[in-house]
Amino acid sequence: MKRIRIRKGDRDRGQVALEYIGFLPFLLLVALGGIQLGWAAYVTQQAETAARTAARVEARNPDEGVAAGLAAIRPSLAAGADIGRVVTRDAITMRVSITIESVVPGVGDRTVTRTAVMPNDDPR
Repeated sequence: MKRIRIRKGDRDRGQVALEYIGFLPFLLLVALGGIQLGWAAYVTQQAETAARTAARVEARNPDEGVAAGLAAIRPSLAAGADIGRVVTRDAITMRVSITIESVVPGVGDRTVTRTAVMPNDDPR
């Protein structure tokens, strides 16, 4: 049987690869957290856009605000959006709720709600 002699620096071979493999899950979790924050900001902005658009259209054309609010946002988000309407003599309030789906394992979905109020141009 032939003996292999280990030189002084050869004991550390593969150490960097093992450290990288150990650190990789944390890097992936941080990356997913960044993606989740960006997605949450985007969905919040879409809810705000839908609420403002719905309130503006509803103030000018009664009963058309919900459709306009849904048309103003991404179709995949519009499918799960909930738009509520409150019409008074003075104002029109549109409330939009959209679920923020989680991309991070173990974190549940959240719902974002945005509200917009416009003066009622047609106070019947």
